[in-house]
Amino acid sequence: MSEVLKIFKIGGGIIDDAAQLGQFLAALARVPGPKMVVHGGGKGASQMLQDLGIAPQMVQGRRITDAATLDIVTMFYAGKTNKQVVAGLQQHGVDALGLSGADGNVIRASKRPVKEIDYGFVGDLDEHSVNTGLLQTLLGTGLTPVFCAITHDGHGQLLNTNADTIASSLARALAPFYQVELHFCFEKDGVLADVTDETSVIPQITPGQYQELKARGVIAAGMVPKLDNAFAALEAGVERVVIENALKINEPVKTILCRN
Repeated sequence: MSEVLKIFKIGGGIIDDAAQLGQFLAALARVPGPKMVVHGGGKGASQMLQDLGIAPQMVQGRRITDAATLDIVTMFYAGKTNKQVVAGLQQHGVDALGLSGADGNVIRASKRPVKEIDYGFVGDLDEHSVNTGLLQTLLGTGLTPVFCAITHDGHGQLLNTNADTIASSLARALAPFYQVELHFCFEKDGVLADVTDETSVIPQITPGQYQELKARGVIAAGMVPKLDNAFAALEAGVERVVIENALKINEPVKTILCRN
C-alpha cells in the first residue's frame, strides 16, 4: 500500500489574517506523514497594486496579469507570503521549503492563449507540467514543499497560475505514487446543505449525490467550479478530496468527496 500524501490548499481570508494563518500552520504541523501546501495571495496583492497606482483587474475570479501586475504578484506571492508560510511552519518544527514553479523546474506552465479575453501572463497547466521526480525526492527527505501561485514556461517567463489549479494538478500528478488526499481549506466547515446555517455541513458527497445536489440548487454559485475540479481530480486517481475549515483541519467536521 502506498503512503498517504496530504496536499493542503489555503487562500482567501486565512492568508490575510496573521493570527488565523498562525493557527492554521500550528494545526498543520500536527498532521502526521508527508504533506504539501499550496497558497494563494489573499487580498494583499490587490492592496499592494492599488497602493502603487495599478488598478487590479479580475474576470470571474481570475486576475488579469499584465507585466506590471506580474512583477507585484511575484513579489507578494513568491516572496512575502510564501516566506511567511515557510517561517510559520519552521516555528512549529516542520522543515518546509518554499517553491515557485520555476524552482527546480517543478511546475512548468504555458501562457494562456488570447481568445475573448487577454489574461496576460497567466499560466495554464497540463498533465506534463509537474516534475514528480523532484517532488518525490523532496518528500522522501522529510521536507514539506510550500507552493505559491507563480509558475514558469521554461523559456525564462514567469506566469501567474491559479492556486486551486496548482493544487489539483499536483494531486493528480502524484496520485500514481501516493494515496493522495487533496484538502481545500477555507472559512466554512465544509459544503453546507443550507448556506444560512453554518452547522448544516454535508459529511460526504459521491458523484451521484453531487449531481442531485446541483440539480436541486443546494450547491450553486462559486462552490460549483471548485467541486467540479474536485471530482475531476477523483476521476484522475486522487484518493479523496476534503473541503474543510482551515482552523479545524484536525477536527472531524468536514465534507469528504468520494469516488463512490
